Order: sequence, then structure tokens, then C-alpha cells
Amino acid sequence: MKLIYEKSKPGRRASTLPRHDLPLPELPEDLRRSEPARLPEVSEPELVRHFTELSTRTFGIDTGFYPLGSCTMKHNPRVNERVVGLPGFRDLHPLQEEGGAQGALELMWRLQEILAEIAGLQAVSLQPAAGSQGELTGLLLMRAYFADRGENEQRRKIVIPDTAHGTNPASVTMAGYELTKVETNARGNLELADLRAKVDDETAGLMLTNPSTLGLFDEGIEEVAAIFHDAGGLLYYDGANLNAVCGISRPGDMGFDIVHFNLHKTFSQPHGGGGPGGGPIAVSDILEPFLPVPVVARNGERYRLEYDRPKSIGKVRGYYGPFGVFVRSYAYIRSYGPALREMSEAAVLNANYLLARLRDAYELHYDRVCMHEFVLSARQLRREHGISALDVAKRLMDYGFHPPTIYFPLVVPEALMIEPTETETKETLDAFADAMRAIAREAADDPEVTKDAPHDRPVRRLDEVLAAKRAVIRYGFEAHPDLRAEAPRREPRQLEAQKGA
Repeated sequence: MKLIYEKSKPGRRASTLPRHDLPLPELPEDLRRSEPARLPEVSEPELVRHFTELSTRTFGIDTGFYPLGSCTMKHNPRVNERVVGLPGFRDLHPLQEEGGAQGALELMWRLQEILAEIAGLQAVSLQPAAGSQGELTGLLLMRAYFADRGENEQRRKIVIPDTAHGTNPASVTMAGYELTKVETNARGNLELADLRAKVDDETAGLMLTNPSTLGLFDEGIEEVAAIFHDAGGLLYYDGANLNAVCGISRPGDMGFDIVHFNLHKTFSQPHGGGGPGGGPIAVSDILEPFLPVPVVARNGERYRLEYDRPKSIGKVRGYYGPFGVFVRSYAYIRSYGPALREMSEAAVLNANYLLARLRDAYELHYDRVCMHEFVLSARQLRREHGISALDVAKRLMDYGFHPPTIYFPLVVPEALMIEPTETETKETLDAFADAMRAIAREAADDPEVTKDAPHDRPVRRLDEVLAAKRAVIRYGFEAHPDLRAEAPRREPRQLEAQKGA
């Protein structure tokens, strides 16, 4: 496929702008171009064909199975798009006065109430723009809480497990805390002895995903909560894996004080390619005074934005949150109603079915019933046949599947992290399992086929290390240097090992 610049011919146009008899504005000399921008010149049909062809090369949840562990790439019902496109929602301005936005404010208030019930906590802020910002907001609430108690200088440590999402330690650092890592035991739970040794009166709290990134529910969660609460600390729940427990168990009942939701994961949201997302937080009553402002409040049959919160940490983003995400999530939750737990039950069932079909073809480090996702290991394939988790992922593309998450969590060597979600059919799950088993057989019978994969994609296997180090981000026109000639000599297999280090 040619680049749009390669299709360009001087004088061709895909559109024309109306000409008005208006004086040309004077531009400052330092902002004027010395020569016209070198933009591609193509006709409208060529432009449409170019982007249509690009779209056919993009894999998404609407084109195939997308078992991306820990990211919950689930089906997005089209009714959600119809609802969010209603003029009363679509055409609102962020600065609309409250009297003209009562429907939107009511939806936000009702969504807050629903999320509080799901979390088992007392209050919700919809403001954080994504899960990572929800994490940071939760930690800032911890700081405000301890500052109000005069303990902020004393409590400087946040405990996270060795299976934590990468955003957890980043959020800890951004919030000004010190990181303390706790080990995972042979059952995939937090190692309680290690935890007790690291929690003291300097500990502010715990950040935990439950189920964990191993896809396992922590069997000692009540004791974990007791350890922190007895020490005066708080518990933060990373809601990235909430798709496993909605309507079944509630983080607040487990002892958590703060929960962030990934609306775009748990409650259906098109979020591939970087957005949009939503990361609301739910908190216990002791933290409610510190929530970001404004808070959506109800007075009788009227709804308003409340700013009078003297202890609030202030705004964490512009305006009130990603409203389109709220509409889609609210529609999705209301479509299930009281049967929301069926969503999670089906997700758990699908994951355990796939695990049962794949456990004898790949290594399983934690031999337990999983939740909504599970982690296999390609370590034996690597040791016996030289086939890595990356090789398995690349070969899956030839079978028409998006690869799962690989090399995470780090406690599992050659990790393959698989999440089927609740909406995939048994036929799809069987086809995926058959492909994974076929790749395991190929590793033994013809390993070069897997090492050279993918074979039938528009682009073959790339040198990802070189691409990261020498990114080409603009078209060179007449200058197209061969950057491969400048690359240092490395063993190809070593490059892949570095990616999973």
C-alpha cells in the first residue's frame, strides 16, 4: 500500500473552500512560512479509498476476538451510541447553566448512586478522566485525609503487590509517597508475613487489584484489610478488574476505603487507540469531605453542581468529567439492571472454560479457579523449542486473533495474559483455544514457522527495539535513509528477550 504522499499529484484536490471578498489578515513575520506546506494533493475518491484501506488494516473488537488481558476490550452495544447522540446530550456545552442541563446532571447523579452501590461505599466523584487519574486522585484524597488528622508527614509509605499495574507505582510517585513492594505467595495471594513486616505507623495505605492481574481473587483479603486498618492505614482498590465481581462482591465490603472504576473497561466504551476513558472514584464516608469539586448534588427534584466543600482537594481536571462516557456507561448498566452480576458470571465462566482447554498446552503457575482472566506461561516452549511468548502472540495474528497481553505480570516468566470477556460465544472461544493449541504443536514440529510470524499481515515482523530508538515520524520526500544499516548488530532473539525482561 502506498503512502498518501506517494499518491500525491500536483494540482489535485479533494475539496475546495469558498472564496470571500475579505482582506487577508496580516501575519507576524516570524510566523510566516517561507514556502508552502508540502501537503499531499489527491482527489476525493483517492482520499476516501486511502483511509478506507487503512481502516481495513486496523484490528478492533468489531473485527475479531480481542483477548487483551487486564484491559477488558469488550463489545460496545450500538444502542449506547444512539443514546449518547441524542441532541439533549450531544449538543450540551460544558459551560451550560445548570437550569439548562438538568437532564445531564440527573444522569450524572444517578450514575454516582449506581457506582456507590456497586462499590459498597458512600460517595462518588465522576471527575477523574481515566483509571490512572482515578489512582492519583485516590492517593491525593489519602494525603488530604492524613493532613487533616495531622499525620501526613508521618505516613509516607504506600504498599503495592509485585503484580501491580504499572500505573500504580507511577501514581504513588506522583502523589509524593514512597513505594513499598510486597511479595505474592505460591497461591497467588499477598504474602501475609511479608505484608505484616512492612506495614507500620508510617504506612498510609495499600493499592491492590482484586482479582489481581493474575486473574485470582485474594483469599486473605479480610485479613489484609485488618492489617492496614489496625495500623491506621487506608485501602485503595484498583478497579481495572472489576468486570469479574460486579454484583457478586463489593470492594467496600472487603474493607476498601477508595475504589476507582474504569468505566471504559467495565461498562463498555470504545477505548482502543487511547480513549475516551472514565475513572470515577468511590470513597467511604470519612473521605467524602475531600472529594474533588464540583460535586453533583440533588435538592428535591433539582440537580446542581456543589462547590462549597472547604476540605476538597479541588479540581483534578477541567469541567466535570467525560460526559459521553457517563451516558454510555449509564445506558449499559441500566440495560442489565438488577441482573448486572450475570455480566461478571459470564466473564468468569468464559475465562475458566478457556483455561480448562489450554492448561495442558502451556504452563500454569497458579493452579486455581481463575476469575475473568488468567495467565499462562510459554516458558516450556521457550526452553524446549526456542519459542517465546512474543512468538506465540505474533503467530496468533495469522489465525485471525488479536494477541493477548504478554510479559505481564512480571512474576510469571513468558507470560500470556488472556481475558475473553462475557460476550464471546463458545464457538469463538473454541477457535481461539484451537489456535493456541496448534501454535504449541507448531513449536515442536516446525518452530521456524512461529519464529517468522506473522506471515499474512500487511506488515511482517518488525524490529520493535530499533523502531522505538529510531522512530520515523515524518515523510522524508526525496530523503529516505536506510536506518537498518545504522543499527548495532544484535542477535534477533535477544531483542525479543529484552522486550520481556
